[in-house]
Amino acid sequence: MARFKDLALDTTDQAVSVDFWAAVLGLDADPRDPGEPQPLRGAEPGQTVWVNVVPEPPLTKARVHLDVHAASVEEVLSLGAEVVQRHEHWTWLRAPDGLDLCVFVRDTVPAHRLYEVVVDCRDPGAQARWWADRLGLVAEPDPSNPWWGMSGEQLPFDCFVFVPVPEPRTVKNRVHWDVWGTVEEFTDAGATVVAPRDADRDWDVLADPEGNEFCVFAQD
Repeated sequence: MARFKDLALDTTDQAVSVDFWAAVLGLDADPRDPGEPQPLRGAEPGQTVWVNVVPEPPLTKARVHLDVHAASVEEVLSLGAEVVQRHEHWTWLRAPDGLDLCVFVRDTVPAHRLYEVVVDCRDPGAQARWWADRLGLVAEPDPSNPWWGMSGEQLPFDCFVFVPVPEPRTVKNRVHWDVWGTVEEFTDAGATVVAPRDADRDWDVLADPEGNEFCVFAQD
């Protein structure tokens, strides 16, 4: 059975992304040489977020985004984000690096502020069940909305949320998750290998049945 490892996000401006996401998520930057993947760390290993540099800017609406706890929308705007759309229970923002996030205002904000990881899907039920089977989690439909949730004690946040969208995936996701596991357990279930590990990279890049990239690390 595979296990959730951590999150990674792509950016063209690493310094901006490190400062913004460390503040928004309540994480501490662990500086590396510029251009190398930069980890943002929480109290637990699974709370790590890696900030990776890529050459291409965001081209479309994010198919994977983060929901966060915050004391107010204004505090996130003060860090450089912009409002995209306001909803009754959350506000959709765009970060200064072009990534999307949704802010949920709380009376009490936890130290680790990541609330949910949200994935756009053509078939949210199938995606939620597929990932739940791989990670030993529980997938359930929302009784009042057309999306599915996947949760369990091994996750360092409340839930994965899979939501339906009409458009197909067209470009590489700028936010992905890493897992501990084996390539075979994923490919046997229908995943495909995008880039196998090599002498310079000790992980394999795979894609799930809807094409979402994720990285597989050997079980520790």
